[in-house]
Amino acid sequence: MNAEFIAMLDYLERERGIKREILLEAVSNALLSASKKSVSASRELRIDINPKTGEIRALAKLLVVDEVTNPADEISVTKARRIDPNAAVGGEVEIEVTPKNFGRIAAQTAKQAMMQRIRQVEKEMIYEEFKDRAGEIVSGTVRRFDRSDVILDLGKFEAIMPQRERVVVEDYNVGDRLRAYVVAVENGIRGPEIIVSRSHPNFVRRLFELEVSEINDGTVEIRGIAREAGYRTKIAVTSANEKVDPVGACVGMRGSRVKNIVRELNNEKVDIIRWSSDPKEFVLEALKPAKVKNLVFDPEKKSVQISVDEDQLSLAIGKKGQNARLTSRLTGWEINIDRDTTATHQVEQKVAQAAQTLAAGLPITQEQALSLVKSGFTNLEGLRDAAVEDLVEILSVDEAKAREIHEAVHQETPAAQ
Repeated sequence: MNAEFIAMLDYLERERGIKREILLEAVSNALLSASKKSVSASRELRIDINPKTGEIRALAKLLVVDEVTNPADEISVTKARRIDPNAAVGGEVEIEVTPKNFGRIAAQTAKQAMMQRIRQVEKEMIYEEFKDRAGEIVSGTVRRFDRSDVILDLGKFEAIMPQRERVVVEDYNVGDRLRAYVVAVENGIRGPEIIVSRSHPNFVRRLFELEVSEINDGTVEIRGIAREAGYRTKIAVTSANEKVDPVGACVGMRGSRVKNIVRELNNEKVDIIRWSSDPKEFVLEALKPAKVKNLVFDPEKKSVQISVDEDQLSLAIGKKGQNARLTSRLTGWEINIDRDTTATHQVEQKVAQAAQTLAAGLPITQEQALSLVKSGFTNLEGLRDAAVEDLVEILSVDEAKAREIHEAVHQETPAAQ
Protein backbone atom coordinates (compact mmCIF):
# COMPACT_ATOMS: atom_id res chain seq x y z
CA MET A 1 0.00 0.00 0.00
CA ASN A 2 2.74 2.47 1.03
CA ALA A 3 4.85 2.14 -2.13
CA GLU A 4 1.78 2.26 -4.37
CA PHE A 5 0.42 5.24 -2.47
CA ILE A 6 3.69 7.20 -2.78
CA ALA A 7 3.93 6.33 -6.49
CA MET A 8 0.40 7.65 -7.06
CA LEU A 9 1.22 10.88 -5.21
CA ASP A 10 4.34 11.33 -7.34
CA TYR A 11 2.42 10.73 -10.56
CA LEU A 12 -0.41 13.12 -9.73
CA GLU A 13 1.98 15.84 -8.63
CA ARG A 14 4.10 15.46 -11.76
CA GLU A 15 1.44 14.88 -14.44
CA ARG A 16 -1.60 16.69 -13.10
CA GLY A 17 0.21 19.50 -11.33
CA ILE A 18 -1.63 18.87 -8.04
CA LYS A 19 0.49 19.58 -4.96
CA ARG A 20 1.24 16.61 -2.69
CA GLU A 21 0.14 18.56 0.40
CA ILE A 22 -3.35 19.05 -1.07
CA LEU A 23 -3.75 15.33 -1.78
CA LEU A 24 -2.40 14.30 1.63
CA GLU A 25 -4.86 16.65 3.31
CA ALA A 26 -7.74 15.16 1.34
CA VAL A 27 -6.69 11.59 2.19
CA SER A 28 -6.22 12.51 5.86
CA ASN A 29 -9.70 14.00 6.10
CA ALA A 30 -11.25 11.00 4.39
CA LEU A 31 -9.38 8.51 6.60
CA LEU A 32 -10.33 10.48 9.67
CA SER A 33 -14.02 10.01 8.89
CA ALA A 34 -13.55 6.34 7.99
CA SER A 35 -11.45 5.48 11.07
CA LYS A 36 -13.72 6.97 13.75
CA LYS A 37 -15.92 3.88 13.58
CA SER A 38 -13.04 1.42 13.90
CA VAL A 39 -10.76 2.88 16.59
CA SER A 40 -11.29 2.44 20.29
CA ALA A 41 -9.92 5.78 21.46
CA SER A 42 -11.10 8.77 19.43
CA ARG A 43 -10.58 11.92 21.50
CA GLU A 44 -9.03 14.59 19.24
CA LEU A 45 -8.37 11.91 16.67
CA ARG A 46 -6.05 12.77 13.77
CA ILE A 47 -4.43 10.95 10.87
CA ASP A 48 -0.68 11.23 10.35
CA ILE A 49 0.72 10.40 6.90
CA ASN A 50 4.45 10.30 6.30
CA PRO A 51 4.90 12.09 2.94
CA LYS A 52 8.13 10.16 2.19
CA THR A 53 7.27 6.61 3.24
CA GLY A 54 3.48 6.70 2.95
CA GLU A 55 3.07 5.24 6.44
CA ILE A 56 -0.36 6.03 7.86
CA ARG A 57 -1.10 6.19 11.57
CA ALA A 58 -4.17 7.09 13.58
CA LEU A 59 -3.39 9.20 16.67
CA ALA A 60 -5.63 10.27 19.53
CA LYS A 61 -4.97 12.77 22.33
CA LEU A 62 -6.32 11.24 25.57
CA LEU A 63 -6.88 12.75 29.00
CA VAL A 64 -4.64 11.32 31.78
CA VAL A 65 -6.72 10.12 34.77
CA ASP A 66 -6.23 7.95 37.87
CA GLU A 67 -9.08 5.62 36.95
CA VAL A 68 -10.42 5.23 33.40
CA THR A 69 -14.20 5.48 33.09
CA ASN A 70 -14.37 6.37 29.35
CA PRO A 71 -11.74 4.44 27.29
CA ALA A 72 -12.51 6.51 24.18
CA ASP A 73 -11.33 9.71 25.86
CA GLU A 74 -9.17 8.69 28.83
CA ILE A 75 -5.94 6.84 29.66
CA SER A 76 -4.63 5.75 33.04
CA VAL A 77 -1.64 7.62 34.43
CA THR A 78 0.33 4.36 34.52
CA LYS A 79 -0.07 3.69 30.79
CA ALA A 80 0.43 7.36 29.98
CA ARG A 81 3.84 7.42 31.73
CA ARG A 82 4.98 4.48 29.58
CA ILE A 83 4.52 6.78 26.60
CA ASP A 84 5.55 10.03 28.26
CA PRO A 85 7.43 9.80 31.58
CA ASN A 86 6.36 13.32 32.43
CA ALA A 87 2.64 12.60 32.07
CA ALA A 88 0.52 13.74 34.99
CA VAL A 89 -3.13 13.44 35.98
CA GLY A 90 -5.16 16.15 34.29
CA GLY A 91 -2.74 16.39 31.38
CA GLU A 92 -2.93 14.98 27.85
CA VAL A 93 -0.92 12.40 25.99
CA GLU A 94 -1.04 11.41 22.30
CA ILE A 95 -1.11 7.70 21.53
CA GLU A 96 -1.29 5.64 18.35
CA VAL A 97 -4.68 3.98 17.88
CA THR A 98 -4.23 2.58 14.37
CA PRO A 99 -6.64 -0.40 13.94
CA LYS A 100 -5.27 -3.80 12.82
CA ASN A 101 -7.33 -3.80 9.60
CA PHE A 102 -6.52 -0.16 8.85
CA GLY A 103 -4.43 -0.97 5.76
CA ARG A 104 -7.44 -2.27 3.84
CA ILE A 105 -9.65 0.63 4.95
CA ALA A 106 -6.89 3.13 4.16
CA ALA A 107 -6.25 1.79 0.66
CA GLN A 108 -9.89 1.95 -0.37
CA THR A 109 -10.60 5.27 1.30
CA ALA A 110 -7.39 6.93 0.06
CA LYS A 111 -8.18 6.05 -3.56
CA GLN A 112 -11.71 7.42 -3.35
CA ALA A 113 -10.57 10.55 -1.53
CA MET A 114 -7.81 11.27 -4.03
CA MET A 115 -10.05 10.82 -7.06
CA GLN A 116 -12.66 13.12 -5.55
CA ARG A 117 -10.06 15.69 -4.59
CA ILE A 118 -8.44 15.45 -8.04
CA ARG A 119 -11.72 16.31 -9.73
CA GLN A 120 -12.28 19.19 -7.35
CA VAL A 121 -8.73 20.55 -7.73
CA GLU A 122 -8.84 20.26 -11.52
CA LYS A 123 -12.06 22.24 -11.60
CA GLU A 124 -10.47 24.89 -9.39
CA MET A 125 -7.39 24.94 -11.61
CA ILE A 126 -9.54 25.32 -14.74
CA TYR A 127 -11.31 28.31 -13.28
CA GLU A 128 -8.13 29.91 -11.91
CA GLU A 129 -6.23 29.46 -15.16
CA PHE A 130 -9.00 30.52 -17.52
CA LYS A 131 -11.05 33.04 -15.51
CA ASP A 132 -8.98 35.90 -16.96
CA ARG A 133 -8.58 34.37 -20.45
CA ALA A 134 -11.99 35.21 -21.84
CA GLY A 135 -11.38 36.97 -25.15
CA GLU A 136 -8.31 34.92 -26.07
CA ILE A 137 -7.83 32.33 -28.81
CA VAL A 138 -7.02 28.75 -27.76
CA SER A 139 -6.09 25.65 -29.75
CA GLY A 140 -7.51 22.23 -29.09
CA THR A 141 -8.39 18.85 -30.56
CA VAL A 142 -11.93 17.61 -31.05
CA ARG A 143 -12.29 14.89 -28.41
CA ARG A 144 -15.96 13.97 -28.67
CA PHE A 145 -19.46 15.28 -29.31
CA ASP A 146 -22.19 15.87 -26.72
CA ARG A 147 -25.30 15.98 -28.91
CA SER A 148 -24.55 18.98 -31.13
CA ASP A 149 -21.89 20.45 -28.83
CA VAL A 150 -18.22 19.95 -29.63
CA ILE A 151 -15.88 19.00 -26.75
CA LEU A 152 -12.32 20.25 -27.30
CA ASP A 153 -9.26 18.85 -25.57
CA LEU A 154 -7.05 21.79 -24.56
CA GLY A 155 -4.40 19.63 -22.91
CA LYS A 156 -5.06 19.57 -19.18
CA PHE A 157 -8.60 20.82 -19.60
CA GLU A 158 -11.66 20.50 -21.81
CA ALA A 159 -13.67 23.25 -23.47
CA ILE A 160 -17.16 23.12 -24.87
CA MET A 161 -18.26 24.70 -28.15
CA PRO A 162 -22.09 24.82 -28.01
CA GLN A 163 -24.11 24.46 -31.18
CA ARG A 164 -24.90 28.20 -31.16
CA GLU A 165 -21.15 28.94 -31.31
CA ARG A 166 -20.42 26.59 -34.23
CA VAL A 167 -20.07 27.74 -37.84
CA VAL A 168 -22.98 26.21 -39.74
CA VAL A 169 -20.95 25.40 -42.86
CA GLU A 170 -18.11 23.74 -40.94
CA ASP A 171 -17.95 20.01 -40.23
CA TYR A 172 -15.89 18.74 -37.30
CA ASN A 173 -14.47 15.27 -36.76
CA VAL A 174 -12.83 13.62 -33.76
CA GLY A 175 -9.12 14.39 -33.91
CA ASP A 176 -9.48 17.68 -35.84
CA ARG A 177 -7.23 20.48 -34.62
CA LEU A 178 -9.19 23.70 -34.09
CA ARG A 179 -8.61 27.24 -32.94
CA ALA A 180 -11.45 28.94 -31.10
CA TYR A 181 -12.30 32.11 -29.20
CA VAL A 182 -12.88 31.89 -25.43
CA VAL A 183 -16.30 33.48 -24.96
CA ALA A 184 -16.59 32.94 -21.21
CA VAL A 185 -15.44 30.85 -18.26
CA GLU A 186 -18.51 30.02 -16.19
CA ASN A 187 -18.29 28.62 -12.66
CA GLY A 188 -21.62 26.81 -12.59
CA ILE A 189 -23.25 24.07 -10.53
CA ARG A 190 -21.28 21.34 -12.32
CA GLY A 191 -18.05 23.28 -11.92
CA PRO A 192 -16.26 25.66 -14.29
CA GLU A 193 -16.93 25.43 -18.02
CA ILE A 194 -14.78 26.96 -20.74
CA ILE A 195 -17.14 28.16 -23.48
CA VAL A 196 -15.45 28.64 -26.86
CA SER A 197 -16.69 29.83 -30.25
CA ARG A 198 -15.69 29.90 -33.91
CA SER A 199 -18.70 31.96 -35.00
CA HIS A 200 -18.25 34.95 -32.68
CA PRO A 201 -17.29 38.23 -34.46
CA ASN A 202 -14.50 38.71 -31.94
CA PHE A 203 -12.88 35.51 -33.21
CA VAL A 204 -12.12 37.45 -36.41
CA ARG A 205 -11.04 40.48 -34.35
CA ARG A 206 -8.51 38.40 -32.39
CA LEU A 207 -7.20 36.75 -35.57
CA PHE A 208 -6.49 40.20 -37.03
CA GLU A 209 -4.82 41.31 -33.79
CA LEU A 210 -2.56 38.25 -33.88
CA GLU A 211 -1.80 38.51 -37.61
CA VAL A 212 -1.46 42.30 -38.05
CA SER A 213 1.27 43.83 -35.92
CA GLU A 214 -0.06 47.36 -36.56
CA ILE A 215 -3.33 46.41 -34.86
CA ASN A 216 -1.50 44.76 -31.99
CA ASP A 217 0.60 47.86 -31.29
CA GLY A 218 -2.33 50.27 -31.71
CA THR A 219 -1.21 51.93 -34.96
CA VAL A 220 -4.30 50.53 -36.70
CA GLU A 221 -7.62 50.35 -34.87
CA ILE A 222 -10.57 48.07 -35.57
CA ARG A 223 -13.69 50.27 -35.36
CA GLY A 224 -16.32 47.67 -36.11
CA ILE A 225 -17.00 44.10 -37.23
CA ALA A 226 -20.14 42.61 -38.78
CA ARG A 227 -20.13 38.89 -39.47
CA GLU A 228 -22.28 36.11 -40.85
CA ALA A 229 -20.09 33.20 -39.82
CA GLY A 230 -19.02 30.92 -42.62
CA TYR A 231 -20.12 33.32 -45.35
CA ARG A 232 -18.87 36.89 -45.03
CA THR A 233 -17.32 39.38 -42.63
CA LYS A 234 -16.96 43.14 -42.94
CA ILE A 235 -14.34 44.79 -40.76
CA ALA A 236 -13.81 48.56 -40.53
CA VAL A 237 -10.31 49.83 -39.72
CA THR A 238 -8.67 53.22 -39.29
CA SER A 239 -5.34 54.74 -38.30
CA ALA A 240 -4.45 57.97 -36.53
CA ASN A 241 -1.14 57.91 -38.39
CA GLU A 242 -1.64 59.47 -41.82
CA LYS A 243 1.39 57.62 -43.18
CA VAL A 244 -0.18 54.24 -42.44
CA ASP A 245 -2.75 52.73 -44.79
CA PRO A 246 -5.00 50.73 -42.42
CA VAL A 247 -6.54 48.62 -45.18
CA GLY A 248 -3.16 47.87 -46.74
CA ALA A 249 -1.71 46.90 -43.36
CA CYS A 250 -4.51 44.38 -42.82
CA VAL A 251 -4.26 42.97 -46.34
CA GLY A 252 -0.49 42.55 -46.12
CA MET A 253 2.10 42.10 -48.84
CA ARG A 254 0.34 40.42 -51.77
CA GLY A 255 -2.58 39.70 -49.46
CA SER A 256 -0.50 37.44 -47.21
CA ARG A 257 -2.05 38.57 -43.92
CA VAL A 258 -5.69 38.42 -44.88
CA LYS A 259 -5.09 35.13 -46.73
CA ASN A 260 -3.92 33.52 -43.48
CA ILE A 261 -7.08 34.71 -41.74
CA VAL A 262 -9.35 33.58 -44.58
CA ARG A 263 -7.64 30.18 -44.51
CA GLU A 264 -8.34 29.88 -40.76
CA LEU A 265 -11.98 30.82 -41.45
CA ASN A 266 -12.27 28.11 -44.12
CA ASN A 267 -12.44 30.59 -47.01
CA GLU A 268 -15.03 32.88 -45.46
CA LYS A 269 -15.08 36.12 -47.47
CA VAL A 270 -13.54 39.06 -45.58
CA ASP A 271 -14.11 42.69 -46.66
CA ILE A 272 -11.65 45.17 -45.13
CA ILE A 273 -13.15 48.66 -45.15
CA ARG A 274 -11.70 52.06 -44.34
CA TRP A 275 -13.69 53.55 -41.44
CA SER A 276 -14.86 57.16 -41.70
CA SER A 277 -16.58 59.49 -39.27
CA ASP A 278 -18.61 60.77 -42.23
CA PRO A 279 -21.66 58.45 -42.51
CA LYS A 280 -21.89 58.97 -46.28
CA GLU A 281 -18.26 57.98 -46.90
CA PHE A 282 -18.54 55.05 -44.48
CA VAL A 283 -21.69 53.66 -46.13
CA LEU A 284 -20.17 54.05 -49.60
CA GLU A 285 -17.04 52.20 -48.50
CA ALA A 286 -19.05 49.45 -46.80
CA LEU A 287 -21.17 48.82 -49.91
CA LYS A 288 -18.20 48.40 -52.24
CA PRO A 289 -17.69 47.02 -54.85
CA ALA A 290 -21.25 48.14 -55.66
CA LYS A 291 -21.45 51.63 -57.20
CA VAL A 292 -24.01 53.88 -55.54
CA LYS A 293 -25.92 56.50 -57.55
CA ASN A 294 -27.55 58.44 -54.75
CA LEU A 295 -27.92 58.45 -50.93
CA VAL A 296 -30.59 60.14 -48.81
CA PHE A 297 -30.07 60.06 -45.02
CA ASP A 298 -32.82 60.25 -42.40
CA PRO A 299 -31.02 61.04 -39.10
CA GLU A 300 -34.20 60.70 -37.02
CA LYS A 301 -34.88 57.13 -38.16
CA LYS A 302 -31.12 56.43 -38.51
CA SER A 303 -31.81 55.11 -42.00
CA VAL A 304 -30.43 55.76 -45.48
CA GLN A 305 -32.18 55.34 -48.83
CA ILE A 306 -29.73 54.20 -51.49
CA SER A 307 -30.26 54.21 -55.25
CA VAL A 308 -28.16 52.14 -57.66
CA ASP A 309 -28.30 51.37 -61.36
CA GLU A 310 -30.10 48.23 -62.45
CA ASP A 311 -26.87 46.31 -63.07
CA GLN A 312 -25.58 47.19 -59.58
CA LEU A 313 -28.70 46.22 -57.64
CA SER A 314 -27.89 42.55 -56.99
CA LEU A 315 -24.28 43.43 -56.12
CA ALA A 316 -25.35 46.09 -53.60
CA ILE A 317 -27.96 43.91 -51.92
CA GLY A 318 -25.82 40.77 -52.00
CA LYS A 319 -26.82 37.13 -51.92
CA LYS A 320 -30.03 36.83 -49.88
CA GLY A 321 -29.54 40.45 -48.75
CA GLN A 322 -26.23 39.66 -47.06
CA ASN A 323 -24.25 42.70 -48.22
CA ALA A 324 -26.99 45.12 -47.18
CA ARG A 325 -27.43 43.42 -43.77
CA LEU A 326 -23.73 43.45 -42.95
CA THR A 327 -23.40 47.07 -44.08
CA SER A 328 -26.29 48.00 -41.80
CA ARG A 329 -24.72 46.24 -38.80
CA LEU A 330 -21.29 47.69 -39.47
CA THR A 331 -22.37 51.30 -39.98
CA GLY A 332 -25.28 51.38 -37.54
CA TRP A 333 -27.62 52.75 -40.23
CA GLU A 334 -30.69 50.97 -41.57
CA ILE A 335 -29.95 50.37 -45.25
CA ASN A 336 -32.69 50.48 -47.91
CA ILE A 337 -31.59 49.86 -51.49
CA ASP A 338 -33.64 50.49 -54.65
CA ARG A 339 -32.84 50.64 -58.35
CA ASP A 340 -32.35 54.12 -59.81
CA THR A 341 -35.13 54.69 -62.38
CA THR A 342 -34.02 58.18 -63.44
CA ALA A 343 -32.11 57.00 -66.51
CA THR A 344 -34.93 54.68 -67.53
CA HIS A 345 -37.46 57.51 -67.33
CA GLN A 346 -35.22 59.74 -69.40
CA VAL A 347 -34.87 57.11 -72.12
CA GLU A 348 -38.62 56.49 -72.13
CA GLN A 349 -39.29 60.22 -72.44
CA LYS A 350 -36.88 60.54 -75.38
CA VAL A 351 -38.48 57.56 -77.13
CA ALA A 352 -42.00 58.95 -76.64
CA GLN A 353 -40.93 62.39 -77.86
CA ALA A 354 -39.25 60.98 -80.96
CA ALA A 355 -42.29 58.83 -81.74
CA GLN A 356 -44.58 61.80 -81.34
CA THR A 357 -42.48 63.84 -83.81
CA LEU A 358 -42.57 61.03 -86.39
CA ALA A 359 -46.31 60.49 -85.98
CA ALA A 360 -46.95 64.21 -86.45
CA GLY A 361 -45.04 64.40 -89.74
CA LEU A 362 -45.98 61.07 -91.35
CA PRO A 363 -49.18 59.19 -92.17
CA ILE A 364 -48.62 56.64 -89.35
CA THR A 365 -50.11 55.92 -85.94
CA GLN A 366 -48.37 56.52 -82.59
CA GLU A 367 -47.78 52.76 -82.21
CA GLN A 368 -46.15 52.57 -85.65
CA ALA A 369 -44.00 55.57 -84.78
CA LEU A 370 -42.83 53.77 -81.60
CA SER A 371 -41.90 50.72 -83.68
CA LEU A 372 -39.75 52.90 -85.93
CA VAL A 373 -37.99 54.56 -82.97
CA LYS A 374 -37.29 51.20 -81.31
CA SER A 375 -35.82 50.00 -84.61
CA GLY A 376 -33.35 52.89 -84.55
CA PHE A 377 -35.19 55.44 -86.73
CA THR A 378 -35.50 58.30 -84.25
CA ASN A 379 -36.01 61.16 -86.74
CA LEU A 380 -37.10 61.94 -90.30
CA GLU A 381 -33.55 62.36 -91.51
CA GLY A 382 -32.73 58.84 -90.45
CA LEU A 383 -35.78 57.47 -92.22
CA ARG A 384 -34.51 58.83 -95.58
CA ASP A 385 -32.04 55.93 -95.67
CA ALA A 386 -34.74 53.33 -95.01
CA ALA A 387 -35.90 51.24 -97.97
CA VAL A 388 -39.53 50.50 -98.70
CA GLU A 389 -38.88 46.85 -97.79
CA ASP A 390 -37.61 47.96 -94.36
CA LEU A 391 -40.83 49.86 -93.68
CA VAL A 392 -42.94 46.86 -94.72
CA GLU A 393 -41.09 44.63 -92.25
CA ILE A 394 -40.92 47.07 -89.33
CA LEU A 395 -44.48 48.41 -89.52
CA SER A 396 -46.16 45.21 -90.78
CA VAL A 397 -47.88 47.14 -93.63
CA ASP A 398 -48.34 46.39 -97.34
CA GLU A 399 -46.00 47.78 -99.97
CA ALA A 400 -48.43 50.51 -101.06
CA LYS A 401 -48.63 51.92 -97.53
CA ALA A 402 -44.88 51.65 -97.17
CA ARG A 403 -44.36 53.66 -100.38
CA GLU A 404 -46.79 56.33 -99.12
CA ILE A 405 -44.76 56.67 -95.91
CA HIS A 406 -41.50 56.65 -97.83
CA GLU A 407 -42.68 59.48 -100.10
CA ALA A 408 -43.92 61.48 -97.11
CA VAL A 409 -40.47 61.23 -95.52
CA HIS A 410 -38.83 62.69 -98.60
CA GLN A 411 -41.42 65.44 -98.82
CA GLU A 412 -40.85 66.41 -95.16
CA THR A 413 -37.08 66.61 -95.67
CA PRO A 414 -36.56 68.51 -98.92
CA ALA A 415 -33.34 70.13 -97.72
CA ALA A 416 -31.63 66.75 -97.66
CA GLN A 417 -32.50 66.00 -101.31
